[in-house]
Order: sequence, then C-alpha cells, then structure tokens
Amino acid sequence: MHFEGIYTPVITPFAEDYSIDYDAYATHVQFLSDAGVHGLMIGGTTGEYYVESHEERVKLLQIAKQIVGDKQQIIFGTGSVNPDASIKLAEDAAKNEADVILVATPPYSLPTQRELALHALAVDRAANLPAMLYNYPDRMGVNMEEEFLDRVGRSSNFCGIKESSGDINRLHMLARDYPHIQVSCGMDDQALEFFAWGAKSWVCAGSNFLPEEHIALYQACVVENDFNKGRRIMSAMMPLMRVLEQGGKFIQCVKYGVTLDGRESGVMRKPLRGLNKDDKRAMAQVVKTLKTTVASIVAEDNKKEK
Repeated sequence: MHFEGIYTPVITPFAEDYSIDYDAYATHVQFLSDAGVHGLMIGGTTGEYYVESHEERVKLLQIAKQIVGDKQQIIFGTGSVNPDASIKLAEDAAKNEADVILVATPPYSLPTQRELALHALAVDRAANLPAMLYNYPDRMGVNMEEEFLDRVGRSSNFCGIKESSGDINRLHMLARDYPHIQVSCGMDDQALEFFAWGAKSWVCAGSNFLPEEHIALYQACVVENDFNKGRRIMSAMMPLMRVLEQGGKFIQCVKYGVTLDGRESGVMRKPLRGLNKDDKRAMAQVVKTLKTTVASIVAEDNKKEK
C-alpha cells in the first residue's frame, strides 16, 4: 500500500438535534471525491469519532465506500478508549472493504510501549489490512517510541504513520531509521518540512474546504519537486494554520470552513460548541486571502511554463 497525495479526515455533519445528517455527509464525500483528493479518512479526530457510536462509525464508512468505490483510498479509524471496541471496528473495517485501518493509542490509559504494541498488533490481526499508525501524544498522552515501532514491525501490515506530534526530531528519526514505514504529515504547519524529508502524503483537515489549495502544495513539492513554489504556497497557508490551532477550536474552524464553501457542516456534538461571530469573521478573512494568494501563485507558475 502506497500513501501519496492529500488525505482528507472527513467531518461529520450533525443536525440541530445532534443526530448525524447522513445526506449532508454524502454530499460532502461526493464533493471531496470530485475535487480530486487522493484518499479519505473516515472516523478520525476531525470526524468527532469519540462521540459517535460503533454503528454510526460503520455506517459512515459504508456510505463513503458506496460513493467513492475504488476511486480514492479509504482509511478507517479504529481509535477508542476501549481496546475491545477498536478490535470490533477493525473487524468491521475488513467486512466493509476499507482499504486501510488507522491504529491509534487508546487515550487516557497511558500504556507502556510494550502494552501499546500488543494493542496495535491485536487490532491488526482483527482486520488484516494495511495499517497506518496515528501518533498524536497531545491527545493520547503517549508517544509511539522506537521500542513500539520495533515491536509492531513483526507485522508487515504496518506500512504508514500519521505523525502528529509536532516534534520535528521525530520526523528525522522516522525518515532515517524506519524507511519501511511511510511517513504522512499529520501536523499541518510542518507540511513543507515533511515533504522535504520525503513524505508523499498529508492528512490535512483543511482539505475539507480547501482541497484545491492543499493539492497545490502537494503538487509543487512532491510531483514537481519545486520547493521554491512550495514555500510560497506554504507561506500563504500559514495564517490558516494559526487560526486552526488557536486552542480548542480546530474542528469548529474546519466545519465553519465547509460552511463558507457552501456545504452543510452542521453543529458539533458536546462538549464542543460553535465559533462566535469574531472567530467566524477572522476565519472567513483568512480563507478568502489564502484562496486568492494560492490561485495567484499557481496562475503565475502556469504562465511561466507557457
């Protein structure tokens, strides 16, 4: 399994009564497929999996698979505070033809590296599919260290890792010492650095509403190997990164971005709440400027080629 391109961790639109708006979800999945993203991550953090039932999560996978078929890779999240729930999700990933499972640390329990490896290998056995690890210590409390990576190497299914620690030294370590595990950028403001170190994929929540712009950065850095162009695009995207990371409003901003782009994103399930007017105004301005600037960079580059 090769991970190349832009992978969107798909939002879950909730109606005012907090039920899932499956019609809005299907419309959004179709939009992402048509926009040309390379893969979809169903049941990731951006999708608010932690407040969804097992049945809801599986239904979201089924709908996405029905819409995109084999046009895009589908990565299905198995994360849960309960390891047994992760195993059941992995089993249903295989039954419903997910292409890849996402394997994260069970939050709150703070397992040792050996315990974490045993958990990951158990989830792997339940699905027997290609697997992408998900290292996000700020949310899970534990890093996936070298001991863990060595232990899970017993299974060839572990072929990728979404690295969301924010520690650039981990990127160096993974690229140097674990070249058989494909590194996928999971820290948006470090996308340029990940691409420079050989990563070919980016799991980016902003592609829910700015797929064209995120694809433009991937195209510049990975396909064209033009890091001068890539730096200009990344510079234009940095104000968005700062807005998204402004302390506890990440998912709310992503969902509002989808609303700005003309699709129904719905409310958040508790404990999260929507943005206030000032946040919405700031988000709208950042998105408008980003779109204009990136479009100008791409157009200028295309003109030079002609």
